[in-house]
Amino acid sequence: MSEPRFEHGRAPRVGVLLCNLGSPDAPEPGAVRRYLAEFLSDPRVVEIPRLLWWPILHGIILRTRPAKSAAKYASIWTPDGSPLKVHTAAQAKILQGMLGQRGHSVQVRWAMRYQQPAIATELDALRAAGCERILVFNAYPQYCAATSASVMDAVGQWLQRQRWQPELRVIHSYPDHPSYIEALAQSVQQHWQREGRGELLLMSFHGMPERTLHLGDPYHCHCHKTARLLAHKLKLQPDEWRIAFQSRFGRAKWLGPSTETVLKELGAAKRGRIDVLCPGFAADCLETLEEIAIEGAHTYTQAGGAALRYIPCLNASAPGMAALVAIAEQHLQGWPTQAAADPQALRDQRDRAQKLGATH
Repeated sequence: MSEPRFEHGRAPRVGVLLCNLGSPDAPEPGAVRRYLAEFLSDPRVVEIPRLLWWPILHGIILRTRPAKSAAKYASIWTPDGSPLKVHTAAQAKILQGMLGQRGHSVQVRWAMRYQQPAIATELDALRAAGCERILVFNAYPQYCAATSASVMDAVGQWLQRQRWQPELRVIHSYPDHPSYIEALAQSVQQHWQREGRGELLLMSFHGMPERTLHLGDPYHCHCHKTARLLAHKLKLQPDEWRIAFQSRFGRAKWLGPSTETVLKELGAAKRGRIDVLCPGFAADCLETLEEIAIEGAHTYTQAGGAALRYIPCLNASAPGMAALVAIAEQHLQGWPTQAAADPQALRDQRDRAQKLGATH
């Protein structure tokens, strides 16, 4: 896409780009292979010298893993596609509507770091719409170089190709934002009201190699801060909650304790019903719906536990969207989001927000 031409007198617009990790286009080996090839080729994700990693990736992983992963994706696929894409698209639509209802005339689009819709494509679309200021909203609550920094790498690559670069702001994390903690607490409380309270609340975050902590990545600390604040908000006693890390890969030492190990220990202790929440994911995906809700539940009951009940991610729920709006508004301060507001457009945004909110 060619760059938009400068037009004298045109009112500048503000854009918001909501970014998440990515997903294959279909639950099929070919699509999964393309996704994994892009994802696992990112040096932010796998910090192993290319000379050592490339033969492993192309000679083993991309030959054996796609079929297995495709079967897992198929188990959680929706009629509308990938859960991560479905939820992220809904979040972006409702975010624009709710911001419009609060008087902000902004363009909100969404993108995936890997596969489609690509970050560069969506940034092009915002620029074509006249956005001279863009807020990059990383959906990852806790900062990690493998996720948050990787998004900014993609944004930086796009910027290198722009003669007329927009003004940028970035939300790279929000592990302790009051609105986010409040949304998580409401989600847990609503689950307890519907299902009854389990014996223990396990907070499972995505794992990372332990060396990332020693290299200065704040991810481990951010996860513990989120867990601690949520436990405090829920008034949980020390023996009523635990933290663990899932999705281990390879032979390196990873952040611990591992979710699988904790579930086996709890099951072997013949614990009753437990609740599991994944506060590191803004939207449900393979790692939550298949790895925790399906595999994790099986691991727990096979070890002797009574039942594992998964608490869904915030997705496009009312508490979750209230948090995204509060975080976005905080970072939009000082930008002319109301200067060119069109009354009819604001009414349309409000109507869309109310209609979409009623379905989530």
